[in-house]
Amino acid sequence: MSPGDEHDSFGGVGGSGQTRTRLPEGNSGDVYGGARRPVRSSRSLITVVGVVVLLIAAIAFANRGGGDPADAAGPQAGTPGKTAPTSATGVRPVTGKNGTIPTGYTHDDQGAQSAATNYAVALGSAEMFQDGPRENIVRTIHDPAIVDDLVKRLDASYSAEFMASIGLDEKGAAPSGMTFVSRTIPVGAKVRDYTDTSATVEVWCTGLVGLAGPGSTKPVTSTWFTITEKLTWVEGDWRVESSTQNEGPTPVNGDNRASMADEIAEAVQGYGGFTYAR
Repeated sequence: MSPGDEHDSFGGVGGSGQTRTRLPEGNSGDVYGGARRPVRSSRSLITVVGVVVLLIAAIAFANRGGGDPADAAGPQAGTPGKTAPTSATGVRPVTGKNGTIPTGYTHDDQGAQSAATNYAVALGSAEMFQDGPRENIVRTIHDPAIVDDLVKRLDASYSAEFMASIGLDEKGAAPSGMTFVSRTIPVGAKVRDYTDTSATVEVWCTGLVGLAGPGSTKPVTSTWFTITEKLTWVEGDWRVESSTQNEGPTPVNGDNRASMADEIAEAVQGYGGFTYAR
C-alpha cells in the first residue's frame, strides 16, 4: 500500500464511517516497511501507525465545512462485554512515568485499558508534530521491535511541505498570534480480547484539532472516533503493536455557542490534561 492508494481517505473521514489512515504525503513505496519480527502478520504492520496519524485525518474533517447534525452513530463492532464503571478502581493501575507519558501498567485487563487510553492521548497530542517529542512518544509506547523503522518513516513524512499544509512551520510551531490545538479526550474504554501476552482495547474518544487565533482558516473543531489498539506485553509493560481507527459513535451536536478563538486558546493553555485509569 502506498500513500497514493488512499489519498482520498482524508477527505472522506466524515462520510464513510470507516477511516483508513495512513502516513502523510512524502513517503514512497510501502510506508510501513518490514518489521524486525518475521512472525508479525502483514496486516498488523499495515495498521501499526493508524493512531499516530489520527489527527491528520481530523484536520481534513474540520475543513469539510458545516452540515446538518446527524443522528448519533451506533456502537462500534466488537465482542459484547459486561459494562464496567468509568471511574478508576482501587488498584493503582499506573506505577510510573516516562517523561510526561504514564507507564508501568498492571499485568491485567485493567492495566491494558489504562495503557491504551493514555497512549491514545499521547498520540493525539500537539507534540506529535514536533520531531523530538514525537520520537519520545513513539519510542515510549510502541513495541521495540517496530519502533526504529516507525520513527524514521514518521520523521520523513512530517515534511516542511506537510506542516505548511496544516498551518505550521517545519518545526511544528503555529504562526505568531495563533495556538495549534491537538487533543484527544477519551470517553471510555473496553477490552475486546485479552491474554497474558496481548490485549485488544477499544477507546472511544472525542478530539480537538485546529488553529486558534484571529483570522484562522483552520478553526478548532471537535471530532468523535474509536481507536482500537492491539497491545503486547513486552519488557514488563503494555506496548502498542498495531492500531486502527473508526469514526464515531458521534452524538448530536448541542446548542452551545461557539467560543471565540482567543477563548479556545486560553482554555487549551490554562487547562491541563489527565492521567486516565480504569
